[in-house]
Amino acid sequence: MIELVEYLVSSLVPDGDYTVEMRDGVNANDIVVTIAKKDIGKVIGKQGRIAKAIRTLVKSASAKSNVKYNVVIEEKNEI
Repeated sequence: MIELVEYLVSSLVPDGDYTVEMRDGVNANDIVVTIAKKDIGKVIGKQGRIAKAIRTLVKSASAKSNVKYNVVIEEKNEI
């Protein structure tokens, strides 16, 4: 599932300033996408439509398995 999210995000953010990682949870696994501040708008989209579409694709791709996934989009902390 993480490969699907990496493919979608890499299409939206071509310069590659992002990371995708998996965190295990109690009820569902979290796929955390950390993106630079300048590119986060490309992944979220207007009114969150692109983010919602990514979450819908992950949900439908994982429908046959018994594992649930949540897609979390975070801003990268730059120091």
